[in-house]
Amino acid sequence: MKKIFLITAVLFSIFFQKAMAQNTPANAPAALNHIAVYVADLNSATTFYESVFNLKIIPEPFKDNRHTWFSLGPAGQLHLIQGAKSNQVFDKNAHLCFSVPSVDDFVKKLNDKNINFEDWAGKEKSITLRVDGVKQIYFKDPDGHWLGVNDAK
Repeated sequence: MKKIFLITAVLFSIFFQKAMAQNTPANAPAALNHIAVYVADLNSATTFYESVFNLKIIPEPFKDNRHTWFSLGPAGQLHLIQGAKSNQVFDKNAHLCFSVPSVDDFVKKLNDKNINFEDWAGKEKSITLRVDGVKQIYFKDPDGHWLGVNDAK
């Protein structure tokens, strides 16, 4: 009986050590910390992201009037950094996407702010209905970076 208990204890110990090794920091997946967006006019970009997405400004360590940091909740942070050249062209495939409870309500907000939006194909004032049933729209920030908004849960 003691041999069975000892063998069981040893096997359990080996199994437990392997299971724990898979959760060590060396094996943990990386977590998103922040997204940095290079902007030409920090004040304009800050006002845009704060008012369109209701983002909350958080303290930033530089205090050089070239950075605005926003909290994205558990997803991390959005850092706006002044210094970009104006009139750059960005590809729609490279976009930031935010989820909202209702794309239809968000579209009303964009319309109230006179912000143009389109579907993936580029049809103005249209909403993409993805194959998974998620509604999604696209528009640009003041610097021309593409943004997406959807109702994915």
